[in-house]
Amino acid sequence: MREMPIPLHVSISNRLKHYFSMVKPYQTLMLVFTGLVGYLTAAQHVRVMDLVNLLGSMFLTVSGATLLNMWYDHDIDSVMERTKGRPIPSGDVPRNEVFYVALLMSGVGLVWSFLLGTVYGAIALTGFFFNVFVYTFWTKRRTPWSIIWGGVAGAMPIMGGRVYALGYVDRLAILMALIVLLWVPVHNITFEVKYREDYAKAGVPVLPNTHGLGFSMALVPFFILLTSLAMLLTAFLLKADAITFFLVVSSSLLFFAVSILKIRSPDSRSAFILFKLASSYMFLSLLALLL
Repeated sequence: MREMPIPLHVSISNRLKHYFSMVKPYQTLMLVFTGLVGYLTAAQHVRVMDLVNLLGSMFLTVSGATLLNMWYDHDIDSVMERTKGRPIPSGDVPRNEVFYVALLMSGVGLVWSFLLGTVYGAIALTGFFFNVFVYTFWTKRRTPWSIIWGGVAGAMPIMGGRVYALGYVDRLAILMALIVLLWVPVHNITFEVKYREDYAKAGVPVLPNTHGLGFSMALVPFFILLTSLAMLLTAFLLKADAITFFLVVSSSLLFFAVSILKIRSPDSRSAFILFKLASSYMFLSLLALLL
């Protein structure tokens, strides 16, 4: 009995779902949110068209870079239990197609960024370059400290958002980028502890496997402390009110205290709790700065 062909609208719908999953929507939207925070802390007048330009250019650039990561890492994704069901390793989407879609999205995003301003475009290009070429292509499979270079890429959206509003790089733009740069190791290390066996199977060097669980988890409160100090200095320079300071200080102290408790038992469960808290801490702290 001959199989019935899949209706075109169903095929397109499935393909869109696959691409939506491949751009890592939660991670991408978190980065775009940091860009929005950077913009809103500097904009004198918020215009709808400015928001469309900022969010659109940033989403396309980040999504294109993420798709290129998926295209390049298809081999290690097919080995790890966590990732082998992704659209490329599972064969749901052709790898070559992903490459061309990634080039299109990132190309449009970068051109759009430069049309909005040379400095803003340069920052978008810097983030794209560090994400794709320095982190994914060069360092990810060579050194566990690749997370630092990934952090540089992650720090560019918040800097870009502020620069888009101002037209130039000021000290707050650099300081806000530093917040994200210092936070990324917390986010990455706790994730790596949770999935360290997967990374070992794929041959990707991560700190829990190269330097041990104790050392890796001990870095978490250290980077939380540095992130908190950068966050407090940012709040001070923004002349934040007492409520904002209270929210930033209390959330920082709580996160730091939990990290100290959890490193006493450096296991996957403790690491994953800190991983979840890291995203909540960053989101709520940046939201507090908007007050």
